[in-house]
Amino acid sequence: MANPFELPEGKRRAYQSAKRLEWVSLGFNSSIIVVMYLPMGSSQAMRTAWMEDLLAPIAPVGFLITTRIQSRPPNHEFPYGYHRCVSIVFLIAAAALFAMGASLLYVAIESLISAGHPTVGTVEIFGRTVWMGWLMIAALLYSAIPLVILGRMKIPIARELHDKALHADAEMNRADWLTAVAAMVGIVGLGFGWWWVDGAAAAFISVEVLRDGFRNLKIAVFDLMDKAPTTVSEDRRDPLAARVESSVRKLEWVEDAAVRLREEGHVYCGEVFVVPRHGANLLSATEKVHELATGLDWRLHMISR
Repeated sequence: MANPFELPEGKRRAYQSAKRLEWVSLGFNSSIIVVMYLPMGSSQAMRTAWMEDLLAPIAPVGFLITTRIQSRPPNHEFPYGYHRCVSIVFLIAAAALFAMGASLLYVAIESLISAGHPTVGTVEIFGRTVWMGWLMIAALLYSAIPLVILGRMKIPIARELHDKALHADAEMNRADWLTAVAAMVGIVGLGFGWWWVDGAAAAFISVEVLRDGFRNLKIAVFDLMDKAPTTVSEDRRDPLAARVESSVRKLEWVEDAAVRLREEGHVYCGEVFVVPRHGANLLSATEKVHELATGLDWRLHMISR
């Protein structure tokens, strides 16, 4: 049975910061859904942006759920612990995002083909007639600006904690300005009587949602398939395995060594394979290998040798 896992002191502070940011995000997400719904009207771009906002709380809720599960100690039913709940929640969120993106793209294309002509009307506010498009644009700005700021705050914490789910949430938050700008273009297009701009903006937003969903779905599936660990941004292989291998090979009694790691949430598990030199005391030597490997980085949790 695996040993219980505890984050180092510095990482625990970062983890608490991440939880606070996700609670704040969840609060903004809830208010954004209401603010976006009220002036939505018949704009397809506005409706698509609102549907994307409906999915936004999934990532913060998933992260907050995993904080209560992944730290549970191993038991007879789950002898390796609960670390992979992070990847499972990430997979569910990515699948929902991908499905919603595909559905929204279908609706946007159908709207363009059918040549629907949505209109943006007016509303009376304090005795003045106001074009609804201005209210829509104000709602879109409110939906984007807070989450863009929160997304930028989450990224360094996600890298510090090696949390791909948090990083993906941050990237989607940071990209909210793109959705807002696209929807604004669609609304302005309607104001000029260009009905097709609204549908085109909705299609663009849908493609972005679909792209994010597919990318995150691929990452989640590959992690569950025990792909070689990568950095949180998925731009390169994590050099930690090479560091462990290099450190083990420097031991006097080691002839050759190889390392195999896999990701389980925040932590890495794996094996160190060693070819010992003749005459080495294997019992004490392998224990030293374990101490060396797990001492290199806090993420190295369960290392077999």
